[in-house]
Amino acid sequence: MNLFSYFLDYDEPLFRPPSEAFSMIFQVTLGCSWNKCSFCEMYKSKSFTSRKEEDVLEEIRRAGETFPEVKKVFLADGNAFVLSSSRLLRILDALKKSFPSLSRVSSYALPRDILSKSSEELVSLREAGLQLIYVGIESGDDNVLKMVDKGESADSTVEGLLKAQEAGIQCSVMIINGLAGSQYYREHALNSALLVNRVQPRYLSTLVLTLPYGLPKYQKQFKGIFHPMTELELLEEMKIFIENLELERTVFRSDHASNFLILKGTLNRDKEEFLTNIKKIRSLFHDNPSLKRSKPHLFSL
Repeated sequence: MNLFSYFLDYDEPLFRPPSEAFSMIFQVTLGCSWNKCSFCEMYKSKSFTSRKEEDVLEEIRRAGETFPEVKKVFLADGNAFVLSSSRLLRILDALKKSFPSLSRVSSYALPRDILSKSSEELVSLREAGLQLIYVGIESGDDNVLKMVDKGESADSTVEGLLKAQEAGIQCSVMIINGLAGSQYYREHALNSALLVNRVQPRYLSTLVLTLPYGLPKYQKQFKGIFHPMTELELLEEMKIFIENLELERTVFRSDHASNFLILKGTLNRDKEEFLTNIKKIRSLFHDNPSLKRSKPHLFSL
């Protein structure tokens, strides 16, 4: 539950990145404009729409009267960055006027949302306060991206992220551990690392594939052969991913609720420590086959 849920009338379900737990959230769009990814059930109950601009601006004005001290704002839903630059600029201007101490505005974005805007527009958005976007890369392997119906390629993802970063907008990117299943996990891990190396994002995170509606539904939606992964295979995938990363100053987190191994640090500075921890947990699962990820085990070394 967000801190401001009792004040703002949210259209549920409402999602936000873990790092936006204390941010004020404004739903400027509802749902996701793509909403076809086979692994994602977040917005299946919604049809994508842009909220009326006058309603959003009035909501911001009222919130500013009650919470003028707000420093961080997250724009929801699934990819608020899909809105036109002109509309986003008017929203950002209203936020700046309502919250004098505002230091950062962020939102989810798809690579195509970034590429639809000119470099000049992106610079204007950053100067107006939109400093961070969250982009679900999911995988850097084109075959995997097609099988999960992501609607992006490795090249389009890199192009979009580099364009945002060149405009001064920081990017937080996410990879899904287990997304490709046991048949494709090596390609998924390696090519995801190679993509991330090309981008050098400010923030990187991983989460583990969850199947809220069960394995059969995901297998039906997956455009290939999907075999669920064992804990040892998931750890092997993470090992391949991390050992192939060549990053300069990327903050890394694998502390989502789905992760059973918690890793926090900076890459590549903490790379060897991460690999050592993965090796330790792999040995634990190997020596204790009765351990299952479905049990409430959480490892932080």
